[in-house]
Amino acid sequence: MANYTLGINAYHGDSAAALFFRTELIAAIEEERIRRIKHWAGLPVEAVRFCLEEAGIGLEEVDVLAVSRDPYAKIGAKIWHLVRQGINPGALTSRAKNAVSLTTIKQDLATAFGLNPATWKARVEFVEHHRSHLASAFYVSPFEQAALLSVDGMGDFSSTMRAVGHGNKITVLDSVSYPHSLGIFYTAFTQYLGFPNYGDEYKVMGLAPYGKPVFFEKLKKVIRLKSNGLFALNGRYFSHFKNGVQMNWDGGAPIIGPIFTEQVVSQFGPARKAGEPLGEQHADLAASIQKMCETVLFHLINDLHQKTGLRDFCLAGGVAQNSVANGKVRENTSVERLFVPPAGHDAGTSIGAALYVLHHKNKLLRPGFAHQAYTGARANPDAIRSAIEARGMAFQHLADAPLFDLVTDCLAAGGVAGWYQGRAEFGPRALGNRSILADPRRADARELLNQKIKRRESFRPFAPSILAEFAAAFFENPDEVPFMEKVYRIRPDKRVLIPAVTHVDGSGRLQTVARQDNPRYYELISAFHQKTGIPVLLNTSFNENEPIVNTPEEALDCFCRTEMDMLVMENFVVRR
Repeated sequence: MANYTLGINAYHGDSAAALFFRTELIAAIEEERIRRIKHWAGLPVEAVRFCLEEAGIGLEEVDVLAVSRDPYAKIGAKIWHLVRQGINPGALTSRAKNAVSLTTIKQDLATAFGLNPATWKARVEFVEHHRSHLASAFYVSPFEQAALLSVDGMGDFSSTMRAVGHGNKITVLDSVSYPHSLGIFYTAFTQYLGFPNYGDEYKVMGLAPYGKPVFFEKLKKVIRLKSNGLFALNGRYFSHFKNGVQMNWDGGAPIIGPIFTEQVVSQFGPARKAGEPLGEQHADLAASIQKMCETVLFHLINDLHQKTGLRDFCLAGGVAQNSVANGKVRENTSVERLFVPPAGHDAGTSIGAALYVLHHKNKLLRPGFAHQAYTGARANPDAIRSAIEARGMAFQHLADAPLFDLVTDCLAAGGVAGWYQGRAEFGPRALGNRSILADPRRADARELLNQKIKRRESFRPFAPSILAEFAAAFFENPDEVPFMEKVYRIRPDKRVLIPAVTHVDGSGRLQTVARQDNPRYYELISAFHQKTGIPVLLNTSFNENEPIVNTPEEALDCFCRTEMDMLVMENFVVRR
């Protein structure tokens, strides 16, 4: 029996690594956290190094290398598409290089660690991209049986995959092949709206509530629903039908070339240039794009329910990061319970590839259900003290009770605190271990944070972290949301109490905080609740236009660059 299984997402955006000892997850981390380049793509050498150090082993002790891509998946369909469409030589060369990189991945990794590839006996398992997504959700879900859906831009020539999970087995039912893609649809219009960076789709989601979906009918010409429960794009609106998706990551960060065509411009007007003011038309188009995304998602889900009869669903893939759509699934479909993992995006496929090998291929029993989100780096007290002293900064070291009292006094008085605790979260959202916190009662808190700390667009909302037992009192028909993966409407009588985390449409992307998942964060919110009567804190990720902070030094740097009032690292407190 293999002891150590290393899962990696490599040569792809959001590169990451995850290490399992048998079926126990030892560590998982995104490469960007260490290299400090958002969405870093390439071979995740530093992420692998971190996982090995956490386990106290060398690379040579890894028995299985599970790669969340399969260069041989849908190979016939790939060749036929390239020939039929006459894809340009540059795109062909780029894809060929990427495929070759995957086939030499064991050698590349061994070389990076100074290991002779011939002496490393690890078995390489290629797991199709969307099967990795499905596995990353199903095998860590509370469901013995569930309908599974993965939706993103593209991976291994698929953009969508539907399946059924039962016990240890995942049975794929159907898929949508490239170039048809809901993720690419959303990305193309994100670019058109003047947000060109990889991963900017969440900005469109944040802008959408400021507009009305007046362009929804026009978008029906761009993407159409099919009677088989799937969908198709109109190739006239997208350049990748002829030219492929132009992507490179020579500098570490993935860069995607323009995907929308002149047909989009002729139908919707001139594209917004980055930095141009946002107008009503932009907000209306964002609302229309979001509504179309939701419509396609509900179509996929409802048809999958009809085919399977299942009401427990797992959702993964880049589109699963659309928390607004996720929060509407239960009221618009037959789904009763929806599980979305903390890393539904491509980084999560590192976990998914390993889980697919462990459970589907090796048929190992799944461990008992537990929320897993805190799998990254931690700092010990000596390292924290050293980092503070190296800067010559004054600090206090407090026991828990006076610490919680001091922090909540700061927040209740209008202060902003950096909160650096325990192991870092895996995934794109801070869940109370690498967070910036503020008082949700302050109507001006959002503007304060956006201007003085986050330095980002004013329309982007902040999240409420709420004690789990109070969620139903503050939100309309919520379920468990431990990973901040769903948006629900805040009850009208509660919106006035927590204006800083209430979006313009009355919604909030909540995180339900349970004591067993994060006792320290739970205790802090409880202390705030006892002082104010509000069981909620404003929570945003601990960063400033960079990856979430990973080390005490990075936390201190961010604190010094911004106008935070307090930094709390474990029991150490630094104040202005």
